[in-house]
Amino acid sequence: MIALLPFALLAIQVAPTTPTAPATVEAPKPVMVRVAMQTSLGPVVLDLDRTHAPITTANFLRYVDQHRLDGVTFYRSVRVAPDFGFVQFGIQNEPKRILPPIAHEPTTKTGLKHLDGTISIARLAPGSARGDFTIMVGAQPSLDADPSKPGDNLGYAAFGHVVEGMDVIHKILDAQTDAAKGPFKGEMLAAPVKILSAKRVTKLNPQ
Repeated sequence: MIALLPFALLAIQVAPTTPTAPATVEAPKPVMVRVAMQTSLGPVVLDLDRTHAPITTANFLRYVDQHRLDGVTFYRSVRVAPDFGFVQFGIQNEPKRILPPIAHEPTTKTGLKHLDGTISIARLAPGSARGDFTIMVGAQPSLDADPSKPGDNLGYAAFGHVVEGMDVIHKILDAQTDAAKGPFKGEMLAAPVKILSAKRVTKLNPQ
């Protein structure tokens, strides 16, 4: 029995061990900032993605925190189908409310998409966006950046989504337009919908 003991110990030392599976690391959840807009048709609540679209989110929050959106209107409805299109709101042509333009954050960089309820910032050339915003009704991938397209293929900068109040957005989309009014013929609302206030709110159960 004494002679066999070293071999028994050796067997224990060289016995293969079962490899442990690597721990799965979950990607951190994006930091969302919630903003509540009270409109003349009811409340619209937005969650803004500060992690993936920090520049565009910070720009929107400056307009909110400085009360530059209080009193402006949803002035445009682009209704392509009964439940498809977008509505637009913002400072439009009010010089006293306008802040400097911001750098463009294309969807190819942020990973965000123009889905139903997405909020995006309006622009002309990339880097010209200021204080006018659109909310999607229905998914609209044509507004995402697409490097395969010619010319200006950088799309628009999505930066959040509606979490409450899509019924209000649908009412705005369905509102009557004035065919002779404004720069976008047939798309300008006959009776713009006023934003009474816009402010940050604290989530009850932050994620």
